[in-house]
Amino acid sequence: MDRDRIIIRTSIIGIIANVFLASFKALIGLLSNSIAIVLDAVNNLSDVLSSVITIIGTKLASKEPDKDHPLGHGRAEYLSTIVIAVLVSYAGIASLIESVKKIAEPRTPDYKPVGLVIIAVAVAVKILLGLYVKKTGKQLNAHTLIASGQDALLDSVISASTLVAALIFVFFHISLEAWLGAVISLIIIKSGYEMINEAISNILGKRVEMELAKSLKQEICACSDDIYGAYDLVLHDYGPNRMIGSVHIEIPHDYTAEKIDALTRRVQRKIYEKFGVVLAGVSIYAKNSSDNDVVQAEQRIRQMISEKEYVLQMHGFFLDKEEMRIVFDVIVDFDAPDAEAVLRGVREMVQVAYPGYQIEITLDRDTSD
Repeated sequence: MDRDRIIIRTSIIGIIANVFLASFKALIGLLSNSIAIVLDAVNNLSDVLSSVITIIGTKLASKEPDKDHPLGHGRAEYLSTIVIAVLVSYAGIASLIESVKKIAEPRTPDYKPVGLVIIAVAVAVKILLGLYVKKTGKQLNAHTLIASGQDALLDSVISASTLVAALIFVFFHISLEAWLGAVISLIIIKSGYEMINEAISNILGKRVEMELAKSLKQEICACSDDIYGAYDLVLHDYGPNRMIGSVHIEIPHDYTAEKIDALTRRVQRKIYEKFGVVLAGVSIYAKNSSDNDVVQAEQRIRQMISEKEYVLQMHGFFLDKEEMRIVFDVIVDFDAPDAEAVLRGVREMVQVAYPGYQIEITLDRDTSD
């Protein structure tokens, strides 16, 4: 795939750049007896390993689906992100320990002008590298590249701080090396934690992004004038650009099976072509919008429910006069302390307004915007 080739190429560029930066920084740090610069060099080496893991994860994720993994291996990218995050966190913890030792037993650094120049160049290189990797990651929806790009930009800030500390020592003879090393370590640990949290969230199944959910629903409704609304969108993430899900659409109650089949196929095809999302299921809500009594009843009940705390939405409304039955779904906010109690309250309220009817309400959760 072109995506995989670009990810690997970008990672190789990162490896080359970080090897050079680590070599220069390590040499300068050892010659100047600067723990902060040495730790910065170690951080660059961890970036090299991160790029290697990114390449391995990309290769694993690109494997074709098989009998045991019919939906592919795309989540391997999230697993590789966790490995990278663990390595970053370990580097941060190790450097924090060394920094604390240097605070307890301080050493006087000896900076050379050429070393400071090289550090300044390293800052510029890291900024350019970080912007390039992060931009490429966003274009490809590659979480490992985005994380690497953010890490590189963070490194540029850290290197800049190291340079500032060196200048302070040169001009004012105040050594902030060990303390700066401790701050750098904490920043690295925080970065590792955030990367782990993001990857685990993707594996567990996080909420659909607001813009994507709204765009999908708008596109679904645009497939036909007979689609009154799209609801209950659920997407399962099987790796970057690998989403499978389901949705309910509201259509006229007198649609034939033949027309429903043609419409749902059109929706599935259009969503896949535009978003690359596979809608494995397109379910139906029947709407009897031609009966004025039913329309008025829906408006009345919708108004009643809108005043109910924790109820976010009502949809899928259907009223059957012959069977004396009212059916609809309500979405209850996750902040509700007792969703079932909210549902009972809604049912009782509607039952009082329509005493002769059987009230059937389905509880939905707020899965997407």
